Amino acid sequence: MNPVIKLASTSVAWLLGIAWVFPLLYAFWAAFHPPEYATQLSLFAPLSLENFKAAWQQAPFLRYMFNTLVITSLILVSQLVLCTLAAYALARMQFFGSALVFALILMQLMVVPEILIVENYQTLATFNIIDTYLGVGLPYLASAFGIFLLRQTFMTVPQDLEDAAKIEGCSLLGIIWKVYVPLAKPTYFAFALVSISYHWNNFLWPLVVTNTEQSRPLTVGMAIFGAPESGVDWSIICAGTLISVGPLLLLFLIFQRQFVQSFIHAGIK
Repeated sequence: MNPVIKLASTSVAWLLGIAWVFPLLYAFWAAFHPPEYATQLSLFAPLSLENFKAAWQQAPFLRYMFNTLVITSLILVSQLVLCTLAAYALARMQFFGSALVFALILMQLMVVPEILIVENYQTLATFNIIDTYLGVGLPYLASAFGIFLLRQTFMTVPQDLEDAAKIEGCSLLGIIWKVYVPLAKPTYFAFALVSISYHWNNFLWPLVVTNTEQSRPLTVGMAIFGAPESGVDWSIICAGTLISVGPLLLLFLIFQRQFVQSFIHAGIK
């Protein structure tokens, strides 16, 4: 590569990286310093945890975290089960219309979920599950992306392994569990990270379908907590933001190597 082009691309990458991480760095600065230092960069500014204490007292973050954890777990478990079964059927079973079914699944990848908000809300109202965990997670219990990803992985599994499992007397579910799932672990891990990250940060649909703290996730709770009507104190808002994103940041720091390796093995570009 031309040295000039390499230098330019590296410089642009560093600039984009700094621009991306700057809001997070500011949030750390404002959260750990008194409000009067939120906009002052002083090396002698005193450190303080009062902002975290104030934020924790002003909003039920523990309840928001629990709600988010339950909703995210519900969606992830359902997606892993349904996507596995659908992916196996499309990868290994020959049935009439399989190509059409797969094409329809791929078409779903081009549909923005927000387009279906009104229809989904009407459906939930019909079943009286507005403002519930199931209501928040129901539109996402299956994933076209997950089905596509696992199907492509399952198609790389040698047929001989499945035939050997059949000879050993494994049932269909046994074959999926003992042959396909272990060989697709990197793909499962990569998809799980994408799913958790997306649904942990999902905002618009939970905002529409939740009305109380009993089912409201962190994203919606933070929007209410940081609303101008509640008073704007940037230090406390930044502390609340770090409380919200802290679990994801911690998971990424712990599993960053597995994160990168899983995406490489899964073939996600």
